Amino acid sequence: MGAGMSTALQTRPPSHLAPGRFGQTRYMIRRKFFKLFGDAFHIYDEAGNLAFYSKLKAFKLKEDIRIYSDEEMREELLTIKARGILDFGMTYDVTDATTGERVGALRRKGLRSILRDQWLVLDANDQEVGKIEEDSMMLALVRRLLTALIPQSFTGTMGLNQVLAFHQRFNPFIQKIDLDFSMDTHRQLDRRFGIAAAVLMCAIEGRQQ
Repeated sequence: MGAGMSTALQTRPPSHLAPGRFGQTRYMIRRKFFKLFGDAFHIYDEAGNLAFYSKLKAFKLKEDIRIYSDEEMREELLTIKARGILDFGMTYDVTDATTGERVGALRRKGLRSILRDQWLVLDANDQEVGKIEEDSMMLALVRRLLTALIPQSFTGTMGLNQVLAFHQRFNPFIQKIDLDFSMDTHRQLDRRFGIAAAVLMCAIEGRQQ
């Protein structure tokens, strides 16, 4: 990872974000399905309070995901935008909507993700600083070839350190994901980026099932 790593992913976010909704160690993401109008995600904190809300518009060729503070969507917190259109190895930029700061980017490893999903974590200068991978090749193949009912799990690492865990609960009707940052005791991963990554993966992986 080295000295060139951007501090945007290496240290905790600005002080005004740390104590509140971005300061939690565990979240639960619940996906709500809209057959005609796109997907929506509710992200709850450890106490069961709604921390974030994201609604995806249907029929968009270029991914543009917004994360808000609540269902009223009055306060936009984060944006996730694809750099291109219909590219299997797409790069998605994550921006703090309140400050305009580019937090980092996620790049999907296109060919490798056919068998097992892998994402590169990039800093604000597009330098690779980590990765997020599906749990195992064997389970990934079973999901793709036999059944999508096996829950997905992802692990995020920066260098040798695990910084997040992403576990889908078994539920064939409602998608629920547990997002855990508790192992990231030194807060290497900016929580803004972690939340954005989880919502993006929920959106992308959900379309493959």
